[in-house]
Parts: sequence; C-alpha cells; structure tokens
Amino acid sequence: MNQIKLAKQFYIDEMNDFFTYTEIAKSVKDTQLKNVLLKIAKMEEEHASFWKEFLEKRGETVPEVSVNKLKIRFLQIIAKFINPVLVISFLEIGEASAFQKYYKFLKEADLSEEEKQFLKKIILDEIEHETIFAKKTENTGISNIRDFVLGMNDGLVEILGVVTGLSAVYMNNPFVVAISGLIVGVAGALSMGIGAFISVRSQRQVNEAIREKLQIIFDIAPERAIEEFKEKLLETGIPEDLAEEISKKLGTNKEAIKKLLIKETNENEIVSGLFTGFAYIFGVFFPVLPYFIAPSSLIALPFSILFAGLALAIVATIIATLSGISIKKKIMEMVFSAFFAAGVSYLFGSLMQNLFGINI
Repeated sequence: MNQIKLAKQFYIDEMNDFFTYTEIAKSVKDTQLKNVLLKIAKMEEEHASFWKEFLEKRGETVPEVSVNKLKIRFLQIIAKFINPVLVISFLEIGEASAFQKYYKFLKEADLSEEEKQFLKKIILDEIEHETIFAKKTENTGISNIRDFVLGMNDGLVEILGVVTGLSAVYMNNPFVVAISGLIVGVAGALSMGIGAFISVRSQRQVNEAIREKLQIIFDIAPERAIEEFKEKLLETGIPEDLAEEISKKLGTNKEAIKKLLIKETNENEIVSGLFTGFAYIFGVFFPVLPYFIAPSSLIALPFSILFAGLALAIVATIIATLSGISIKKKIMEMVFSAFFAAGVSYLFGSLMQNLFGINI
C-alpha cells in the first residue's frame, strides 16, 4: 500500500468536500440544514489538516487542490431550484465509502499512536456524516433517490436485452419489437411497483404487530420485554454483561425499547410503488424508442444501443461525480454490463430464429 499516495488523495478529497459543503450551504435557505452543512464543512477542514500534517511530518509535498467546480455547480442548481435534500441524498453516496477507505488505512498504514487516535475520530466523523444525511433524506421522504437511478437502470438494461433479442427474430418488423418491448416494460414496471408497495406495506404491518405485541408484554410481563431487548442486544455482538446493564437501565423506558426493537419507516407504500414503477418505465423509453421510428429492426438496433449507452453513461457520470469515484470506471462498469446482456440476448434470439425458422 502506497500510504503517501493515499494520504495525498485523502487530503484532496477532504479539501474538495470542505469547499463543496461550504458552497452548497450558501445555496440552502433552510437554516437548520445550512448549519448542518457548515458544521460538516468545518469537520472536513479539520480532516484535511490532519492529512496535511501527516504528509509534512514525512517530508512530503502537500498537493495543490483543484476544486471540482462542475460538481459544486451541479449541486447548487439542485439545491436552489429543485430540493436541497436531493443534494443530501447525493452527498450520502460519497460519505458511505469514505470511512471504509480510512478504516483500511488505519489497519494497514504505519501510524503513530496519536495519528491512529485522530484517524479513528475521522472515521467516526464520516460515519456521523452518513448517519446525518440518511436521517435527513429519510425524514423528507426522498431517501429513494438512488432507488430511482437503480430502477431506471433495471428497466433500461432489461428492455435493452429484450429488444436486442427480438431484433434477431423480427428483423423486418421493428414495430412488433417496439410493442413487445413496451409490453414487457409495462409488465416489469408493474411488477417492481407492486413489489415495492407490498414490501413497504408488509414492513409497516410487521412493525405494527411487533408494537402491539410489545405493548401487551409490557402490560402483563414487563420483565419479559426487557429480556427480549437483551436478546436483541446479544444478537448484535454486545457482551452479555454490557447487554445486561443496558437492558436494566432502559427497562423502565418503554418508548426507548420500542424504538430500538422496531425498525421504523417513514415510507409511504403508495408513493414508493409509484416511484419505483415510474423509474423502471422511464428506463424502458431509451431502448424502445428507435423501434417505433426505424424501417427495420437491424437499423433500429444500433440506435437503441446508442440511446441506452448514452443514458447509462449520463447516470454513471452523475453517480461517479457525486461519489468521488472514477467516472471512466463507473461508465465502463455500467455500459459494459448492459451491452453484455444485450449481446447474449441477441445471440439467443438468433439461435431461436434459426431453430424455429422464424422469418418475419
């Protein structure tokens, strides 16, 4: 592990985060959210100072920081004209990976005891950031912004595979391919939407059942509720003596135990179902459109792949830009997986066409 190279990158990342949070805070009107962003910006500046000192102690040059103005501008536009909480949802992506990189560095790098302690603090800070962002997005009901991207990706990749495979069968009838792809897309959107609806509704029903059960247990045998809480703590790996102490201290606080035992959700099952279904059908649009226009499936096919590839590249660029990972790598990952599925589907369609002698 080249710890100097990593430390320089960590310094650049932290400084970029500092500038990003500071600038985004200027575009946010919500005072509470503004203060949260400024607080986190200050913490990121402290983290950058740690990496700067780390490099200077080892006689290394502190790298120049080139601010990602494109990322900041993009986030400012979202915060100002759409919804600042969408920004929070995007920023959460980056925070989710930061503490993992730092933890690996903590375990593998040659650090002084003082450096280890401060790096542990940085890791806890990054986890806190992610937790703050997660709560903000959950409380506003748009924590599924990334679910939209994933749902759109599912629809796009799946229907690209469908129309590609059908192109080999219905070479001279692109309209049949378009209608078939649209039917499969609508069915897939309904399936995903209903699945999301049932999932959220079931979770809510489970929570209500657990809450009712706990209420009964508290009324007739409060000690049993405390014991159940202790068992949950033990399942998370907490030592038995500590679990015993915690359960005793919280034993009289019914609401606290309920919150710890029940996984609450603010999601609305109807909104979740519609959101997921719409995301999927939105992805279907890109690979299907050319088949409604082109005179043959073989002419429509390259345009279908092109549209799908462009859509995937845009999504990959947004994800990569906001999460701080390689844009090229993310684009290659998403586009290659989609094109691989399309290629296999076309080969399978050709096989079916040859086996059954279909010529339409």
